[in-house]
Amino acid sequence: MNDILSYLMRFLSGEDDAPAGGPPRRTIGYTADPGLFGRYDLVITPSGFFDDGVYGAPASLPSLPLQEIDGLPFLFGRAGEEMAGSTPVIHADLVASAYFLLTRYEEMMRPGVRDVHGRFPGKESLPFRAGFIHRPVVDGYSRLIRSRLGLPPQPEGIRRVMLTHDVDAPFLYRSWKGLVRSMLTDKRGALPSLRSKFGRVEEDPYYTFPWIFEQDGRALAAGGKEVRSVFFFKSGGGRMAEDKPHYSLKSPGVRRLIRSVQEHGGEIGLHASYEAGLNPRLIVKEKESLERSVGTTVSFNRHHFLASREPEDMDYLEEAGITDDFTLGYADVAGFRLGTSRPVRRINPRTRRLTSLRLHPLTVMDCTLEDSRYMGLSPGEASDYCLRLIRETGKACGELSLLWHNSSLGGCYHRELYSSLITTLTGI
Repeated sequence: MNDILSYLMRFLSGEDDAPAGGPPRRTIGYTADPGLFGRYDLVITPSGFFDDGVYGAPASLPSLPLQEIDGLPFLFGRAGEEMAGSTPVIHADLVASAYFLLTRYEEMMRPGVRDVHGRFPGKESLPFRAGFIHRPVVDGYSRLIRSRLGLPPQPEGIRRVMLTHDVDAPFLYRSWKGLVRSMLTDKRGALPSLRSKFGRVEEDPYYTFPWIFEQDGRALAAGGKEVRSVFFFKSGGGRMAEDKPHYSLKSPGVRRLIRSVQEHGGEIGLHASYEAGLNPRLIVKEKESLERSVGTTVSFNRHHFLASREPEDMDYLEEAGITDDFTLGYADVAGFRLGTSRPVRRINPRTRRLTSLRLHPLTVMDCTLEDSRYMGLSPGEASDYCLRLIRETGKACGELSLLWHNSSLGGCYHRELYSSLITTLTGI
């Protein structure tokens, strides 16, 4: 547990990625012993959350309404600050509060709260129920702690933009099943259906990749901040209905698409199947299959349906050699699922183990905004909400992660919204 506490102190102070050879790190004490306060530059008093008999028990869950410090809701401890000599002492347990949010502790404690896909619903989460899903409050704790340590605030502005795309279905009508769908289900007629199957791939409604390359290319070329474009491909694993449509990585169309992604500066990640979310032992096979097809090592992952079901299941990503996961956003509400906009090392709340896996919080997914089952926002409301999340990410010097599907760009407002967000982010 000491390594976790040490990491959390560095993360909260913003010094987890401080350059080597810089000024000495400030020390943060996590103790209730007044005799030890003078050893530290700052003290946060523990609330007892980590104590035997409390951790993992129902009493460890916070109750609403939450208290606040400097306008920030915190989950444990009590409001109030004091000086012990020259050492500031904070009685709000920001360490336990951050741990609760960063580790998905609530999901471990409420295993019976799941949607039809086995996912923990965002609208059941504490951040949503307490009204701060749109705020990365853990990043707010960092700002508060830095101010009490006498450190300068982190410079504002988005540090990194991750433009991500899940290739659930690269084509709508190019397969034989697609041809049947075109003729019998969509009743498009024989000639248009045959053209869709055998004509130019760019005419397929789902093949919006040239437009995506153009939009992402604007951001990649703009400069001023780090921008990465990532495409997550299914590798043929997963035999459940939710894994359809299946496509072969060996098919000429998909092989051409993968080459195009690479030629346009995009990166390739694994889109672990819906079935792998239920049986995570399948992840290693799916990853190996994708690596054989693309000819490179694959270290990024995002689960299909965002169905990373239990916090401990992510151990299998680490075992498979995945270094970075991009799954952790809620399907039903956009915002800051982990309470932060910054990549954070994963902590398994069941075993209390600090892992090497980096979690990249998902800020917003296209269908979350407009789907009536989720947020059901109008075009204007969706734009305003996205801009709000962008501003919050910028205040935290965080990473903005957008998920837009190629298959969603043919309807609704997703094409116009994505283009406007790229313009906002690049200024061009």
